[in-house]
Amino acid sequence: MSKRILIRADDLGWTEAINYGIAKSVREGIIKSVGLMPNMPAARQGLNLLKGVSFCCGQHTNICVGRPLTDPGLIPSLCQEDGTFKSSKTYRAADEDFVVLDEVILEIEAQYQRFVELTGEQPHYFEGHAVSSENFFRGLAVVAGRHDLPLLSFSVNGPVRFRNTMLYPYMDSMRPDYDPVRSLKTAALGDYGPDGCCMFVCHPGYLDDEILRTSSLTVPRTREVAMATDPSVRRWLEENEIHVVSYDDLP
Repeated sequence: MSKRILIRADDLGWTEAINYGIAKSVREGIIKSVGLMPNMPAARQGLNLLKGVSFCCGQHTNICVGRPLTDPGLIPSLCQEDGTFKSSKTYRAADEDFVVLDEVILEIEAQYQRFVELTGEQPHYFEGHAVSSENFFRGLAVVAGRHDLPLLSFSVNGPVRFRNTMLYPYMDSMRPDYDPVRSLKTAALGDYGPDGCCMFVCHPGYLDDEILRTSSLTVPRTREVAMATDPSVRRWLEENEIHVVSYDDLP
C-alpha cells in the first residue's frame, strides 16, 4: 500500500537568494507546497521565478522579520522603535504573550490582502511563521474565518487537522547533526495510520548577506535544496511507493 508525504518549503520572499533556492527545489525537485511571506520586499521576485510552474502556494504569515504592511504606529506590540518587527528571539525570551490581538489581526489582514494582490488568488493554506503566540494564532483564526481560508493550525508535539486529514509535522533542521536526506527518509517511513500524512517542513534556499544577518537557519537551507533536487531521493520515494502530495491533494 502506497504512503503519502507532504513536503513544504517555507519563506518564499524572505530574500532573493532564498527565492532562487526554493524555485530550484520546485522546478527541479520534489517540493509541491510553498509558503509566501507577503510583507517581504522579495515576495514578487520569488513568485516571478515560479511563473508557469504548478505548485500549491500558501500564506506564511510573518510578524518577526522585516517591516509590517500596517503603519507601525497602529501595531506597537509587534514593532521595535525603528518600525521593524520584533524578532523571533524577542518572542522566545518573553515570559508572557505581548501580542495584542486587535493589532495582530490588522497585520494578518494586510498580509492576506497583499497575498491576493501578488498572486491573484486566495492562499491554498494559511499559517504563521516562527512565532509561538496564542494571540497570533487567534488572529490567524479570525482572519481565516473572515475570508473562508484553509487554516493550518500550529503544533509542536502532535498532529494537526487540515480539512479531513491528520497531518504529522516533522522538522528537525535546527539540529546540529541535521541530514536532510536521512530526515526525509525517516519521516516518510513513519506510521501515520491509513488517514494520516507526514508534513515534512523544510526551508530550502541559498544564502546572501540579508539572510545571514536576519536568520539563525543558514547552511541547512542549502542542504535542503540539494536534498529536494537529488534524483536519488526521488527514486527512493518511488521505489518505496511514497507519493509526494500538496495541500491541494488532501481531502
